[in-house]
Amino acid sequence: MQRRALLTRSATLAAAGLQVLHSPLARATPAALQAALLAFTGGAPLRDGRVELTISPLVENGNAVPVSLRVDSAMTASDHVRRLALFTERNPQAEVAVFQLSLASGRAQVDTRIRMATSQAVVAVAELQDGSFWQQRVEVLVTLAACVEG
Repeated sequence: MQRRALLTRSATLAAAGLQVLHSPLARATPAALQAALLAFTGGAPLRDGRVELTISPLVENGNAVPVSLRVDSAMTASDHVRRLALFTERNPQAEVAVFQLSLASGRAQVDTRIRMATSQAVVAVAELQDGSFWQQRVEVLVTLAACVEG
């Protein structure tokens, strides 16, 4: 392949990549976040409290952001967490992760890393055995974005 043809092809691919980056389909919206929360809870109300979402409010690199989810629960038959979920407002998909827990889990805590497309709200939701849903929301400022592939 000649050098000019290679440069032309590279420039075309780069331009296409930039179009995907700025496409409204490349990122979720606050409405998509609300729809994902509604689907997870089945329409049940979300209460504030019991969930502790630990994430830095200022993230330098969105490629691997440490996140810790913890729920105030004894993890007994009468008080345990069934599911823990993590949602973001502006990633390509609003639902980032869902963790299934049981009494054998021992404690209601998950530590992981996520990718963040841009500055946005991150929401942790816990479903308890009684059918109640609890949440915590944290606003995170991201200086170097991730999740930019199409």
